[in-house]
Amino acid sequence: MASLKEVRSRIISVTSTQQITKAMKMVAAAKLRRAQDNIIRMRPYAQRLSSILTNLSRLTTDSTPNLYAERREINRVLVVVITSDRGLAGAFNSNVIKAVNNLVNERYSRQAAAGNVEYLAIGRRGHDFFAKRNAKLAGNYTHIFSQLSFDTVRVAAEYAMDAFRAGDYDQVDIVYNEFKNVATQIIRTEQFLPIQEQEPAVANASIGTNTDYIFEPSKERIVEELIPKSLKIQFYKAVLESNASEHGARMTAMDKATDNAGELLKQLKLTYNRSRQAAITTEILEIVGGAEALAAGS
Repeated sequence: MASLKEVRSRIISVTSTQQITKAMKMVAAAKLRRAQDNIIRMRPYAQRLSSILTNLSRLTTDSTPNLYAERREINRVLVVVITSDRGLAGAFNSNVIKAVNNLVNERYSRQAAAGNVEYLAIGRRGHDFFAKRNAKLAGNYTHIFSQLSFDTVRVAAEYAMDAFRAGDYDQVDIVYNEFKNVATQIIRTEQFLPIQEQEPAVANASIGTNTDYIFEPSKERIVEELIPKSLKIQFYKAVLESNASEHGARMTAMDKATDNAGELLKQLKLTYNRSRQAAITTEILEIVGGAEALAAGS
């Protein structure tokens, strides 16, 4: 049995840890409210813009080509990995990394064997994971979550878009956590480029009817400006989803850690009281034994 001093030291340590996890839970809850509001406001706009993007992609012709929808033989692949900068969020980061590895092994094994799979890591955890394994990293975007805004995310999106147009990559996929609620995050693997062309019935279902656009100022200018903007919005939405999911995952993890610390404290206090009671009983027995020995000697 551990000594009273050791048990007392553990109680102090666990109490301190519990205070830290409780504070981290409160911080995550405050950040989650803002992140959740941001993604809830963004979703309708991004979904509507995605519907327009799909229709515009189908309406492009030889005179107004859509370079972001060009389909080529997949030889070089870019995988955008969206993780967090910090840990203590349960399986938030490990689930994304696992999904990325499964994606590469199942879909791009040939390209990976040839060394033609690169990773664009948004978030320090993903960047560090692939850097330690000497994977090919496209740029460094680990600063994005420290100053999260459309402008900072736009830089990463433009890199992927420009590289695809230049032929550096034939496919760009995004892997991230989609926010459902505080306790649930859903791993999403989406094709970012080339733009996926849905069937007309599926594309128009999101708008409710057949779409007939009147282009102003011109079809060419609309395709040239709206499609890149829509792609950047979709990229930004994925980052916002991951941001909200991170705070939800950390809040849940810290809540469980606080509860576990409380359970451990109960056990330690019970052990401490038993040890203290045993020590007191031993002292009483020693006193009684000494008194009996003195009485017998006299």
